[in-house]
Amino acid sequence: MVTERLHAKFARMGARLRIGSPAPEAPVREGLPLALDVRKDAEGEFFDISVRPGARVQLQVLDLRRREQHLLLLAREGDDQFRYLCGHDERHWFVAAIPERAGVSNVAAAMEALKPPEVLEAQARQGVKGRDLRRRKNAAFRRQGEWFFLPAPRLHVDKKEVLHNEPLSRGTGSKPHWAEYLYRRGGETVHVCDRYPAGIATDEYVRLLRDKPRAKSWNWRLMRRGASAYVRGHISHEDHETIHLLVWHRVVMNTEAQARAMQHVVFLD
Repeated sequence: MVTERLHAKFARMGARLRIGSPAPEAPVREGLPLALDVRKDAEGEFFDISVRPGARVQLQVLDLRRREQHLLLLAREGDDQFRYLCGHDERHWFVAAIPERAGVSNVAAAMEALKPPEVLEAQARQGVKGRDLRRRKNAAFRRQGEWFFLPAPRLHVDKKEVLHNEPLSRGTGSKPHWAEYLYRRGGETVHVCDRYPAGIATDEYVRLLRDKPRAKSWNWRLMRRGASAYVRGHISHEDHETIHLLVWHRVVMNTEAQARAMQHVVFLD
């Protein structure tokens, strides 16, 4: 009965749902009770909720917004509660984990919980209200997927440090968004390669090359850790409509990475 209700809720927002034991091609990560993903078959995209055999997971749709094609899903396991925003954004279905501290009970609150403090401050300052809060473009920001872009028209940049066609990525497994122009300010300069994706400081890099000379051939590149990033021009991604920013915009990511529930999400934009 519960499974039938879940299928009906997803169907009301226009989505298909598979729920059950993990499929061979979509296993649940070791030690976790469930996994949420958006997969594709001959009929198109569908939500896939895999529950590890023996896991005592209870699933419930807390809120459904049929017109907006969004719903808020709650997963309970013992004393733990995890929330996920499931919906449609531009061209595809998506799953986003909601930070636990938000304790949201409806879709609108979940969407606000995914906004970082910088975005909340900007929309309050600009007086953004009502439906405009949920638009991808308003007076406070532009949004493409998990990235928010806040106007910074008075920013002065060093043209020599402006990078061209740079990726914006939240980590391994996600498809990057590409910025025509990118400028970083502040932060710490680090040396990055496939073996050190998080980067190492210059003094550590020098020691590494001294102790292991062959490391020089590891395709290093300089990046800044903890820097503020600004973009301008075309911002593109294969799953989203390209946007064009005429002035510099500060880049901030949504809050999904702060959620414990993120460990259950296989889907990455």
